[in-house]
Amino acid sequence: MTRQPIVNRTTFDSVMVPTYSPASIIPVRAEGSRVWDSDGIDYVDLAGGIAVTALGHGHPAVVDTLVAQANRLWHISNVFTNEPSLQLASRLTEATFASRAFFANSGAEANEAALKLARRVAFNRYRDNPDKVEVLSFAQSFHGRTLFTVSVGGQPKYATGFGPLPQAIKHLRYNDIEDVTVSIGPNTCAVIVEPVQGEGGVYPANREFLLTLRRLCDKHDALLIFDEVQIGVGRSGSLYAYMAYGVTPDVLTTAKSLGNGFPIAAMLTTDELAAHFSPGTHGSTYGGNPLGAAVADKVVELVNVPTVLNGVRERSAHILAALRGINGRHGIFRELRGMGLLLGAELSDDFAGRAPDFVGAALSAGVMILNAGQNVLRLAPSLIIPFEDIDEGLRRFEGAIPSVIDSEVTV
Repeated sequence: MTRQPIVNRTTFDSVMVPTYSPASIIPVRAEGSRVWDSDGIDYVDLAGGIAVTALGHGHPAVVDTLVAQANRLWHISNVFTNEPSLQLASRLTEATFASRAFFANSGAEANEAALKLARRVAFNRYRDNPDKVEVLSFAQSFHGRTLFTVSVGGQPKYATGFGPLPQAIKHLRYNDIEDVTVSIGPNTCAVIVEPVQGEGGVYPANREFLLTLRRLCDKHDALLIFDEVQIGVGRSGSLYAYMAYGVTPDVLTTAKSLGNGFPIAAMLTTDELAAHFSPGTHGSTYGGNPLGAAVADKVVELVNVPTVLNGVRERSAHILAALRGINGRHGIFRELRGMGLLLGAELSDDFAGRAPDFVGAALSAGVMILNAGQNVLRLAPSLIIPFEDIDEGLRRFEGAIPSVIDSEVTV
């Protein structure tokens, strides 16, 4: 009998490419909003796998859907279509502005497809203007890790050392109407924006800012792309955040929560724009895989109901109230912000740069949270997390605060 190798956290350092620096624990089991590590220690999950597990871990209906599909058809490639992907595309187009869907494996790939579509539309419409290729994005944005999307993202640290980078990309100031007004012009083919910047610090867009983008894109025949990879699929309190803002994009990208942990993403757009992609112009071997599509179809069905969406807003208010109470007792936050269940707590000047320390201390106390840069703590739990788990998680977090405060004092 072949013995399985014994693995632990140090195994990572000997067998994995060091693109990550994972925590010291290894999660092995989860249910709802609770996670257990290999030592049997339990954690309250307020991170959601970075805004992914919208319905928590092991949701029975999602598990049943995955198992049922696994017993039918795993993969068939895009040489054929399949029933789950058609059902998912129908559900998404019925629920949104879009009339067409393209499926991929990740948010980066969905954004890659959106950006390629924008360039293709400009190429087809403006053959007499080869300069209409400019893509405008925003400082501190994050759109993925492909060479194109990391170049479009507004955080140079992710692109440094990978040049030469794709050209005709410009980064503007987020929520700055004056900057976009003077920058969007006849050579702009696309503007890509996160309605809520996630990795960049959890900054929600101002509605007037998004309305201005819409107006200027219409004026200059540029595509407005909403990257809802992190805020989409109910996390905002609406199925997609554009609905809450009342500003409709030309293209929307969605991933993360779409598969509740199963890798799947989508680019959504209109009939007219989709026609600029003909067979062979773009593709994905795994995109629209029956397993992922079946799971995503069930996730959207379960999320897009008033009880869940109203519950997101209720949980958001509950968390913000609790964080204000914590801040009143400890004074560690400068600002609380976000939308729905994508929330950010910016640290006060006294704790600038210490977000990773708070994340580590929280983990030691039995609660999973995230940071968004060095100064912001980020919460992105399940959309249906029980209120008692919220309270327990924040109780554990508050218990961890003195260890960070004391270590700061002794430095």
